[in-house]
Formats: sequence, structure tokens, C-alpha cells
Amino acid sequence: MPKPVCYSTKAFSTNNATTPLAATTIERRQPADTDVQIKILYCGVCHSDLHFARNEWGFTQYPCVPGHEIVGQVTAVGSGVKKFKVGDTVGVGCLVDSCRTCPDCRSGLEQFCTGMVMTYGSTDKHLGGPTLGGYAQSIVVTEDFVLRIPANLNLAAAAPLLCAGITTYSPLRHWKVGPGQKVGIVGLGGLGHMGVKFARAFGAHVVLFTTSPNKVADAKRLGAHEVVVSKDEAQMAAQAGSFDLILDAVSATHDINAYLNLLKHDGNLVLVGAPEKPLPVAALPLIFRRRSFSGSLIGGLPETQEMLDFCGQHNITSDIEMIRMDQINGAYERMLKSDVKYRFVIDMASLA
Repeated sequence: MPKPVCYSTKAFSTNNATTPLAATTIERRQPADTDVQIKILYCGVCHSDLHFARNEWGFTQYPCVPGHEIVGQVTAVGSGVKKFKVGDTVGVGCLVDSCRTCPDCRSGLEQFCTGMVMTYGSTDKHLGGPTLGGYAQSIVVTEDFVLRIPANLNLAAAAPLLCAGITTYSPLRHWKVGPGQKVGIVGLGGLGHMGVKFARAFGAHVVLFTTSPNKVADAKRLGAHEVVVSKDEAQMAAQAGSFDLILDAVSATHDINAYLNLLKHDGNLVLVGAPEKPLPVAALPLIFRRRSFSGSLIGGLPETQEMLDFCGQHNITSDIEMIRMDQINGAYERMLKSDVKYRFVIDMASLA
């Protein structure tokens, strides 16, 4: 297949696991029939960006341009595009394509397609090399993987909804969280603070678990009915056997079994954090109460749009700290120290 006509755009990238991200110029394809060209206004900073830039998962392709929490404005559309027009405010999340034909794709579960194309780090079938993400001035994406952003949302604060938002919304929806249920959220970071907001909006009784006593007030401000300091054995014991669902958003090594013991019979512990090392899981807490331990990965395109619409209806966005593009390397170091409340977002005007 001949290489498509391209244009150049500014970006921030790295060429290996140890070099800081720096300014560069990359190529994007000119929009084809069903493509949408987007001027990127804001891009959230996910912990996965850091993992990938530094090859901590062992499969990074370089050059690497991270970024999969993208909000921007449509600047051009292909002749066959039906869903969008120039000037629309749109978003792009973790996926930019999939096979479209497998059972998962046909069910709107593109995140489970074995042929899914990630926004960065997959093979770019148009240009060759790796797909390049949202730390850039512009991106071109097929229209089926572009999402509408509700007009009432703050655009910068909406950017993290494209990953942190859908990552927490999807499991809460899948396990039908609602009024009358007790839901725990483990960890108050970029994912956890969104989990608190969604669980509260769904009508559940929300309990936030944190190792930091200084996060109690903030957790309640965000919507938690109760806050448990997980290092306090008495506080943990008082919650035993009382939860319908616990959403674990912690990526550091921690004791999963302490949370399994807090579930009711038929309760479920859902992992959305991604610890680097395997977590030991005791059999008896699962067997004796018919509990479940599961995981969840973002959401498909229909559910992601549903989540954005829900956020528009309930005025839900992420709590953010805005940074310039040239502050990204420092932001990564701060992220490692959990020194952000609760998501960095890059103002892409700073790249110009």
C-alpha cells in the first residue's frame, strides 16, 4: 500500500527508555475519506504514559509520543465523514482503530479486540512504525474512534475522562452499581478520585480506602461518605463482610487479601490498577464467601460515549493541574511521588 500524503506537526517524544521527552516534529497522514483531523487543545497525563516512555512493560516501540486523553477541535474531515464537522469539540481515548469484525468489536467491546490499535505504541497501518499519541499539536483518527465532548464540560478537565474516566466508569456499570449498594474505592489518585465521583453519582454508599490520613477531607469533598485509613487495623476490621463491590485503583504492591475480607458473599473486588509484580491471592476468602476477584480494561467506544454523556448530565470532570508541554519530565517525577491532585493535563497551546 503506498504511503499516504502527510503533513508535519510539533510533538514531544523520546527515542529510548532513559532519554527525557523533548520537542520534535512528526508526520501525520492527511485525512482520508473517513478520517477526522483534530487540533489537540489538551492532553491528560496517564501513568501508562510514563510506563511506556520508559519501556517499563518491555514492549515499547520508539520513537514514543505518549498521550491518550485527548480533547480538541475538528479542523478537517474526509469526504465520507458523517458524524463530525469542522469546529466540533471532540475527544480521542486509548484506541484509534480495531479489526471491526470480531465478536468483541461487533459487541462494542473494541478494547478486547486482539487487533486493537492503541493511540500510541501500536503499529501504524497507514505510515508504518509506531502509532504516535497526543503529546502533539494535531492527530488524525478514523471517525468511528472519535468521541463527542458535552458542551457544558470544562475541556481541560474533561481530557482525563478519556482514560481515567472510562477505566473506572466501565466496571461500575458492568457490575450494575446503584442505590442500596456499598462500594469501596481503594486509592485516591487519578483513577481513584474518578471512581469516587462515579460511584456517588450512581447512588451507592461510597467508602474510600487510603493509606494517607491527610486525604480524608479531600475524599469527602469528592463524594465519599466514609473514609478508611487502611493502615488502621480497627478501621479495616469494622468494615469486614460489608461491601458489594470494591474497585482497586492502586498500582503499587499491596495486600489484596485485606480487601477480599471486606466483601459480602458474592461480592466482587475489581482491579483497575496495574501493579508491576503479581499479587498473592489467598484461596479461602474467595471460596468460603463465594467472592470474586476480577479485572477491567477501559471500555469500548459506545460505553465511552455513554460515559461522556453521563458526565455531561452530572457535570463530572477530573480534578486537574495544568502544565506546559515543557514541564512533562518534571510532571513524570512528581507523578511517581503521587504529587498531583489528581491528574496532570497539558495545555497544548504551550507547544506552539
